Amino acid sequence: MATGNYKTLITVLCCLLASCVKDKPDDVVRQTPFSGSKIYVVCEGRFMSGDASLYTYQPVPDSVFGDIYKSTNNQPLGDVFQSMVRIGDKLFLCINNSDKVVVLNASDWSQVASIPIPKPRYMMQVSALRAFVTSEYSSKVYVINPQSQSVTDTFSLPSTNTEGLGLYDNYAYICTWDTACNVLYKVDAGTGQLAQKITIAGSAPKDVMMDKYNLLWVLSGNKQQGKRAIFTRIDPSSGNIVGQYQFPADADVIKPVFNTTRDTLYFIEIDYNGGTVNNGIYRMPVTSLELPTQPFIAAKQYQYFYALGIDPITGNIFVGDPKGFIQKGSVFIYQPDGKQVKSFSVGMGPGHFYFDE
Repeated sequence: MATGNYKTLITVLCCLLASCVKDKPDDVVRQTPFSGSKIYVVCEGRFMSGDASLYTYQPVPDSVFGDIYKSTNNQPLGDVFQSMVRIGDKLFLCINNSDKVVVLNASDWSQVASIPIPKPRYMMQVSALRAFVTSEYSSKVYVINPQSQSVTDTFSLPSTNTEGLGLYDNYAYICTWDTACNVLYKVDAGTGQLAQKITIAGSAPKDVMMDKYNLLWVLSGNKQQGKRAIFTRIDPSSGNIVGQYQFPADADVIKPVFNTTRDTLYFIEIDYNGGTVNNGIYRMPVTSLELPTQPFIAAKQYQYFYALGIDPITGNIFVGDPKGFIQKGSVFIYQPDGKQVKSFSVGMGPGHFYFDE
């Protein structure tokens, strides 16, 4: 479920104090996308409200398309839009609390299929005919055929809450956001067989990524359950830990991403109450020996950030402000030096970005 939706909603004051460079009207809707690069905004929506939405921003001709799924398909998307991925000419949208993966034509955003999967979280293609989908509350990983848009298999892991995914050298690396789990699971991408349990420095792993040196970074932790946030850097060839970075107990860390060259790590430290400590966008070189102590982009008082992405073409930093999940959110665009250059309004709870270049 949406982490932010479990928190106490902050007051409307956050919307008045949060910075905004307004240059476009809200919800500019167009039925057919322009050609060229697009940045999709996954708007999670409020839990149990059914107001998830998909927005897209196109740098050329500088346009925002609002709620494109609903405007194209004449129906709401569903409840809690968790993530999305493109495979070939199709977009696969994980709608968590609606228990489905919605499949769209990338060319016109029309729906072509709906795949029933309990509480889907993240999806990753592992071959032409296989894609893995993780599932909240479950130890299962679902296997989808992207061409037939159907579930063809499942396999189970020893822990529950299958979560973040990574792929390297024909192996899938799978996180299970389970407070009793202190390992990263290495799975044969072709068979789903468990190949190795790789010990991490913390517990409750939730995200896994690979840097420019082909080393894995695993973010673990669950502040609400008393599990401290930790980055573990791992050599996948040996499974050995080559670095670990432990956060202060009060830090709640989410949504890590790399820049285009994968030599700099960005992440959000989030304070759902909108405080001024451990709250903002942070960054660090992958060669750093310690965590940054000050935010690169600080959240203002009564504000927090919930989405983060790096444009692979421009290097611009996209940041989502959910405004406490009490009104439509905003997206801010920053240059690589941290200067804000644009903002625009999106749907409820912007949670992820997908760059379709």
